[in-house]
Amino acid sequence: MSKVIAMIPARYAATRFPAKLMKILGDKPVIAHTYDAAMQSGLFADVYVITDSNVIYEEITSRGGKCIMSLTEHESGTDRIAEAARSLDADVIVNVQGDEPFIQKEPLEKLVRLFDNEQVQVASLMRKMETAADAANPNMVKVVTNKNNKALYFSRSIIPFQRDADIAADYFLHIGVYAFRKNALLYFTSLPQAPLEQIEKLEQLRFLYNDIDIYMAETNYKNIAIDTPEDLEKAIEQISKQ
Repeated sequence: MSKVIAMIPARYAATRFPAKLMKILGDKPVIAHTYDAAMQSGLFADVYVITDSNVIYEEITSRGGKCIMSLTEHESGTDRIAEAARSLDADVIVNVQGDEPFIQKEPLEKLVRLFDNEQVQVASLMRKMETAADAANPNMVKVVTNKNNKALYFSRSIIPFQRDADIAADYFLHIGVYAFRKNALLYFTSLPQAPLEQIEKLEQLRFLYNDIDIYMAETNYKNIAIDTPEDLEKAIEQISKQ
């Protein structure tokens, strides 16, 4: 049986909302909620936070959690976890975003189950979008797949384009939770940025550009990511209802 672990990249100096992972949400920081949610899913042999911050390191380890210090300079969260993954015993690594304190077992389990298929090297999540306005929003990344749920393309543009108004079009939001076989993760970080990746500013296009399939699992999970102070206020409101 494959050993599956979760890794949570946790950068302190986020560009849009610095120190967001240490903002208090209910009774503890955002990053502590994310760590606890991953642990409580019961899906992982180990859960690690990977950070460049002594503050985050102290927060997690003081709670009895596992945390690994990384280099400060990394292009992305994927690069951050790959650095730490080299020295860890794991077959499949799930990259849980540090700013998603409400992550649930159901979408994570769908992601992990995809690796029952030995052909799967990389997997991610998608959800059907509800409005045309969301589909038109370049900050909401869309994905189109083939009949086997392999991603054909990811884009900030509307895909597919509805050329005939009489033919209904479904749009799928890409939820940025990834899982990798360890070798695929390490291979990814050895590759140069792809031209399409540079154009769209979407790192997952590096896989497709290099002929590495990304299998998608559909979920109804509505993630609440903490990207701005306004997101934090929404999260505080959400947790007060629980």
